Amino acid sequence: MKLTIGHLYPELLNLYGDRGNIQCMMKRSLWRGIEAETIAFGLEDSIDFSKLDIVLLGGGSDREQRIVCSRLRDIRENFHHYVEDGGSVLAVCGGYQLLGHYYKTEEDTLEGLSLVDLYTEQGSPRLIDNIVLENPDFSLPIVGFENHGGRTYIGDNKPFGKVVYGHGNNGEDGQEGVLYKNVVGTYLHGPLLPKNPHICDYLLSNALERKYGKGTLEPLDDTQEIQANQELYKRFVQG
Repeated sequence: MKLTIGHLYPELLNLYGDRGNIQCMMKRSLWRGIEAETIAFGLEDSIDFSKLDIVLLGGGSDREQRIVCSRLRDIRENFHHYVEDGGSVLAVCGGYQLLGHYYKTEEDTLEGLSLVDLYTEQGSPRLIDNIVLENPDFSLPIVGFENHGGRTYIGDNKPFGKVVYGHGNNGEDGQEGVLYKNVVGTYLHGPLLPKNPHICDYLLSNALERKYGKGTLEPLDDTQEIQANQELYKRFVQG
């Protein structure tokens, strides 16, 4: 079996070590004997989504988002088909905001991809803190770091998790991120996946199920990863 990961515009969208999510997916695949490759796409590159199994859209500042935004609209139709066909996506912070209809700032409104029914508006102050989520569909808490000025509203979509420490999508509704089909959108930096191996395996499993009809993964020794996850949970939730 083989998985191909598409990393979209890493020269612009790579805040707070988002590239580490790629390394985590690659390693956890290879440790299981699953062949894995990553293709990095620049702004001028054409993207054949039919050859991709997982897509990473990382975080970037408002400036980088503006640069990327117009290019993303050129590939929107193909990206939309990939998402609706069950393609796996991890979109972080700026990439998460671009999944929606728009991101309204004080200066202007950035048109999004409308791949997921959500929108973002700039707010103050910035929401900066460690963050812990719970989701009954996952065996462990989800931990990370958030730093965003945007307030995202996901409507009736399912959140990535319930906030038990931190701010989340908008600091109001107690939700963080979004889950839509096989898309994970989130504000969690850090990077996300090394701190949360269960989320990495969720993405890998979904990609394998879509491609081969077999998403079951061989277990790995995650003793250290789980210990780190639990220590963060205890520190911020249990005091």
